[in-house]
Amino acid sequence: MFFNSIDFALFFPVVFILYWLVAKKLKIRNLLILVASYVFYGWWDERFLILIVISSAVDYFIGLKLGRTNNKVVRKWLLGASLFVNLGFLFYFKYANFFIESFVNSFRLFGSEIEISTLHIILPVGISFYTFQTLSYTIDVYRGKIKPTKDILAFFSFVAFFPQLVAGPIERASHLLPQFHKTYTFNYNQIKSGLLLMAFGLFKKMVIADRAALYVNEVYSDVDSFGSVTYIYGTILFAFQIYCDFSGYSDIAIGVSRTMGFDLMKNFNLPYFATSLTDFWRRWHISLSTWFRDYVYIPLGGSRKGKLRTYINLFAVFVISGLWHGAAWTFVIWGAIHGFVLMVEKGIQEFKIPVLPRGIISGHNFAVRWFFQLVIFAIVCLAWIFFRANSLTDAWTVLSGIFTKFNWRDLLNQETYLVGFKAYEFRVVVISILVLIGVEIYHRKYNLVRTVQNLNIVLRWIFYLIIVFAIILFGMYGENTTQEFIYFQF
Repeated sequence: MFFNSIDFALFFPVVFILYWLVAKKLKIRNLLILVASYVFYGWWDERFLILIVISSAVDYFIGLKLGRTNNKVVRKWLLGASLFVNLGFLFYFKYANFFIESFVNSFRLFGSEIEISTLHIILPVGISFYTFQTLSYTIDVYRGKIKPTKDILAFFSFVAFFPQLVAGPIERASHLLPQFHKTYTFNYNQIKSGLLLMAFGLFKKMVIADRAALYVNEVYSDVDSFGSVTYIYGTILFAFQIYCDFSGYSDIAIGVSRTMGFDLMKNFNLPYFATSLTDFWRRWHISLSTWFRDYVYIPLGGSRKGKLRTYINLFAVFVISGLWHGAAWTFVIWGAIHGFVLMVEKGIQEFKIPVLPRGIISGHNFAVRWFFQLVIFAIVCLAWIFFRANSLTDAWTVLSGIFTKFNWRDLLNQETYLVGFKAYEFRVVVISILVLIGVEIYHRKYNLVRTVQNLNIVLRWIFYLIIVFAIILFGMYGENTTQEFIYFQF
């Protein structure tokens, strides 16, 4: 069930009304959330429910066992069992065919053939997200950071909470689980801000991301047919497509949760305004980057075991992060690019290599700040090529073509860069992106949701109507134009 579907437009009001008008007691509310979450998740394929129930049950009972023993050996075995079950499911459903194909291809490099058939596996939606969420619970219980819960209904609801189940934010048990132990009261202002966030998310998804996807899909489905300018436009539009798609989902997830009294962590913080790649990863998919920091980078030794080990750990984390995003070498290369640039940045910082004359670099220098923002955006876009391309060959075609097929006249030649995209549609997506940039520039200093809520009732409703009509008039609808959220495939 997609947030931008008729199904969800019917599903959410029913859950909302039952939650506030019927389910008055805590256990009934948690039961309603659990049932609604399983209906939401089973809408794709009811067989997916088996995995999430097993994963929830395993970690719930392992958490209880960890809370009852101080024996270090037993605790390690219990943690190992949780890792084995959860990562075992993730490996089998997401990576089995990838490693089989890679194994077969490695023999071909040496002129040999080996016959191994790939498996017919359906990738469960959101398995990467809820696996990491439930793993953080058992790891934190093992570390003694949180106490295990005895409320099985609250725990199962925490794992399957439908707003953020399939694409995050990846919540920590220390933040979200205690919220299932509280009974919330109806708060009009909170619900109003939640609905406004949902509207922002739908605007990003339906008006910008889905419309940009038509152009991006056209370019990346037949990369041999285009030139440099088309590659550049397609890659920049993909940068905004994936940002609006994913941050739009997060906005809707946070908004839906807020209307029910829950508080989810912020997952994006103006990432394309970053002045370094390190800064970018403090702003982009924050729940994942902090998860890898706390549960992979630090356990590997972080920066505590010397400079060389620090660089190796940093690079390894981003290669793993690339693989987490998808079972393909394109994602591994994408992660490796980010890891390499981050190592370079760390080296510049540690060895105090002057990249600009002393005194020019300043966070208050407007020109310098925008220069670095453009440089980082360019690096991120070049890496997005590997993320979006269907193969390494296609990625190289686009990357090399940007520099070898450039023609200034193509910048203004509509037939060259529209690639079958209507001029009207191209203008709509460009104007929408400019509006988004303007909103985010404003949001750097002010809270837009709070600003809108503080408007008088006439201006506030004018603002609401503008968003609603923008979604209705310019949003993408129909089976041939509506795109599923990109991160559902991860």
